[in-house]
Amino acid sequence: MKNLKQTIQLALFSLLVPVIVLAQQIIPINQTTLPGNQSSTFTTVFNYYIKVFLGVVGVLAVAFLIYGGFRYITSAGNEEQAESAKKIIQNSIIGLIIIILSYVIVIVIGNALLPGGRGI
Repeated sequence: MKNLKQTIQLALFSLLVPVIVLAQQIIPINQTTLPGNQSSTFTTVFNYYIKVFLGVVGVLAVAFLIYGGFRYITSAGNEEQAESAKKIIQNSIIGLIIIILSYVIVIVIGNALLPGGRGI
């Protein structure tokens, strides 16, 4: 049973790592703008901050997942610490699910409302 839990946790972690990596904004190197000719609209700034926020929160959720796993491993048979660690792991997984769903919701709303279907 313990091996199954570890396998499930490893699978969930490995599935969520690409989401964190995709939070990085890609800026082309050859993109040059003249002073005073920068096109920063509300939607581009908003999308940038949403991506940064979701990336930071996702990293925090994964950090709490790792912290909960560490506390669970080091509980040394103490039931109270093990239950606390399980609760941390459970809450961090729920947080990751909420983060992923909020990212999907922002993309869907962005594609529906913005002209040309430009979501995040």
